Amino acid sequence: MSLEQELKAEQVVHLDLTGFCLVAAGTAVQEALNQMREQQVNVCMVTTGDKLAGIFTDRDVLSRVAPHPETLAQPIETVMTADPITIGPETSAAAALWLMDAKGFRNLPVVGEDGRILGAMTHQAVIRYLAARYPIEVQNRPPHPEQFPRKPEGGD
Repeated sequence: MSLEQELKAEQVVHLDLTGFCLVAAGTAVQEALNQMREQQVNVCMVTTGDKLAGIFTDRDVLSRVAPHPETLAQPIETVMTADPITIGPETSAAAALWLMDAKGFRNLPVVGEDGRILGAMTHQAVIRYLAARYPIEVQNRPPHPEQFPRKPEGGD
């Protein structure tokens, strides 16, 4: 089976969708940033009850928060993307990647039929899948990893 066929057959629910944090609507931007830093993630899902209300990413930090530091004390709703595009758990990894590429997304919320957040589809999730599936090919190690060049590469 080719890589393309495998990604078409693999549902996103089987990938690692854990790279996100959750905050409730009304949370201050600074608190959301603190949680992102503590959990070492670049995406924060904003909830109203158990439902997804919005998404806040590291791109939002750079484009909406950094130029306007006064937003740090404001509610997350002022800088998040409300009602983001989502996919279901049965979506193929290939379809999710195509959507992410077409829309320029790095994070795509995965939501169940009941509206419950299941995770965040990321390029990193696919890389982890490939690394586990094809460890030797993905590692791309040199033929003799213990060998070091005698002089630096490039010009003299």
